[in-house]
Amino acid sequence: MSTAYDYVIVGGGTAGLVLAARLSEDSSKQVAVIEAGANRKGDPRIDTPGLAMSLYEDKDYDWSFLTEPQEALNGRQIACPRGRVLGGSSAINFSAILYPCQSDFNDWAALNKDSSWNAEAMAPYLRKFHTFRPASEATKQQMLIDYMDESSYGTEGPLNVAILDAFGPLNEAWVKSFKELGYHSKTDQIHGKTLGCFTNPVSIHPDTRTREYSASSYYTAEVEARANLHVLTEALVEKIEWAEGGEPLTATGVHVLQKDGKRTFFGVRSGGEVILSAGAIKSPQLLELSGVGNEQLLKKHGIEVKMNLPGVGENMQDHVVATASYEIADGHMSGDNLQKSPELMNAVMQMYQATRTGPMTGTMLGSAHLPPVDKNGALSKADLQQLIAKADDYPDFPGKAAQYALLRRRLEEGEPSAQFLFIPKQLNHDVQQNTMQYLFGGAEPENYVSAVALLNHPFSRGSVHITSANPAADPAIDPRYLSHPLDLELQARHTQYFDTITGTKAFREVLKDGGRRLPGGDLGDLETARKVARERAFTCFHPACTCPMMPRELGGVVDSRLVVHGTKNVRVVDASIFPIEPLGNIQASVYAVAERAADIIKSDASRR
Repeated sequence: MSTAYDYVIVGGGTAGLVLAARLSEDSSKQVAVIEAGANRKGDPRIDTPGLAMSLYEDKDYDWSFLTEPQEALNGRQIACPRGRVLGGSSAINFSAILYPCQSDFNDWAALNKDSSWNAEAMAPYLRKFHTFRPASEATKQQMLIDYMDESSYGTEGPLNVAILDAFGPLNEAWVKSFKELGYHSKTDQIHGKTLGCFTNPVSIHPDTRTREYSASSYYTAEVEARANLHVLTEALVEKIEWAEGGEPLTATGVHVLQKDGKRTFFGVRSGGEVILSAGAIKSPQLLELSGVGNEQLLKKHGIEVKMNLPGVGENMQDHVVATASYEIADGHMSGDNLQKSPELMNAVMQMYQATRTGPMTGTMLGSAHLPPVDKNGALSKADLQQLIAKADDYPDFPGKAAQYALLRRRLEEGEPSAQFLFIPKQLNHDVQQNTMQYLFGGAEPENYVSAVALLNHPFSRGSVHITSANPAADPAIDPRYLSHPLDLELQARHTQYFDTITGTKAFREVLKDGGRRLPGGDLGDLETARKVARERAFTCFHPACTCPMMPRELGGVVDSRLVVHGTKNVRVVDASIFPIEPLGNIQASVYAVAERAADIIKSDASRR
């Protein structure tokens, strides 16, 4: 193993393994990846899509973080699962592939005054990471898929994505209900202009029906065999080491604690780089442990200040959701039926192992992007303007004024504020139990399906910061969910729309007549809806934006080349660099950003 590298990548997750594969294509470059989790390629719990829920709160797979008590959620602490395994969170997520809207990338470009990040420039990277297998003709008819532009999808990317033949009557009811409501999609979501209901691809191999994730798709046997690529697992990076002198700081390498307790140093060659790809929780933590961050916080924890960069760990955004579960009619089957019957679970596992069919092939989600809606449908312009007036600029963070102006414009133009999701099982919330195991644990005896409202572009801003100088200590994660008044008002109204969806003819046919809804109460009453939006708030597992790509004076941490401000050779490449949370599930955005970052890094190296 080399003692000095051209690239030391901290984190072998979704983005980190993309970089490892792409940067090691040049055999003259020595590349190291250091990952805290184990290499679990081939693990059936990861590979079997239907077993995703078994991975949460298991420290062999999941960091199992908890947020700080959330003031706007009545003091609840919310689970924050993050992949602790080679492949990162792509190894434990629900495999959804959704694409950002054009405004996401265009606004990133505007904030940085750099058109190379706009939607047109990023479109090739949304294709580059994947190879797409379209739905069969039967599934297209079943799920009303008449809007896809298959020519715009990837044909040579490492990650296999597909629309599988695995949908049932409950999924059909979901898409038909939105068509009934006038929200059937007319455009393919990959173009970034989707409004309405659509069936999203999943990162599941269409032939083997196994999970596709960065470790299986980018860290292939061929890549693993490269002599210039070295991957160290079960090793914790403790901090970055810096050369003597002031700004710009130059990293000389990273200090690593290995599984056996041995401490080693991974150095970087002259002209080499340290690349943080540890995710939105760990990347800011590592910068702070290395003396880069808010100087007052660093001094409080006895860390030598190398550079005062107060944006580190700030600007945190996450997709908050609200949920409602509806009892299904007898004769229909949801995930609840499986969970309550060991015999049935054993049967579907045997079916999966023998034929690669059945519920274990994946969680068949449904998606819909909608503008601001309430119980009566789309909000009027007057009502919307009244709500937007709540989105005042905040003086404590200069980047907020610029971000809020962009987000207000999106709302005014009727862009999707909500992503509605169909989940084929019950979701449970409790004041004292906010773990993933409780959320998916099936606490109620009946069988349900759930509607979920995800707030696409939250105005609330949180933070991630160290709690001590100990690299093994969890950071303080404070998303400040629903702390901005506009977020609560939008989510309350999105919550009201649940009964509109399930009140359609198509959906009533699969629900039990007089069956239960979790929660009870009148969602038509706005105050009740606000209460439900708080009490049934949870994360959609998309923490981001904690090392934002913005100018330093706006609170940014990296520039548009992804180099940390005030440093010469440290970059961040993961979801933490998003300045504004993109629409929908962020997996595809992370892959696209990582592919773009690899090209940026190669280009910069060629000029040195």
